[in-house]
Amino acid sequence: MENNQSCIRVFADKVQIESCREIIKTNNKAFSKLSGLLALAGNEIRLKILFLLEEENELCPCDLSDILGMSVPAVSQHLRKLKDGNVIDSRRDGQTIFYSLKKEQLTLLHPFFKHIGNHSKKQTV
Repeated sequence: MENNQSCIRVFADKVQIESCREIIKTNNKAFSKLSGLLALAGNEIRLKILFLLEEENELCPCDLSDILGMSVPAVSQHLRKLKDGNVIDSRRDGQTIFYSLKKEQLTLLHPFFKHIGNHSKKQTV
């Protein structure tokens, strides 16, 4: 079977092309924001952290360390990247810092987490 990389188009729908260009242009900021979020969530550990924060509302680095079987400094590095990426918030209670997902990020990530949650529930049944 030949791998044909060319495109032979009989008719170019200029209205469709211009409409799609406008949609991309209008939503450029949203694409950039989602791309950044997905780049951060593309790391398996950070995705697990985000999932856990969605499930539990907030956790401290020690909790995450125990759950993930990682050192606190390793977890803290991932939390720092997520915080710098404007994905999570933090609050201090005495000497403990608790992390939570920002609401706007939860809206974007929830469909993925819903799939993970449904998948894990099916396996335990």
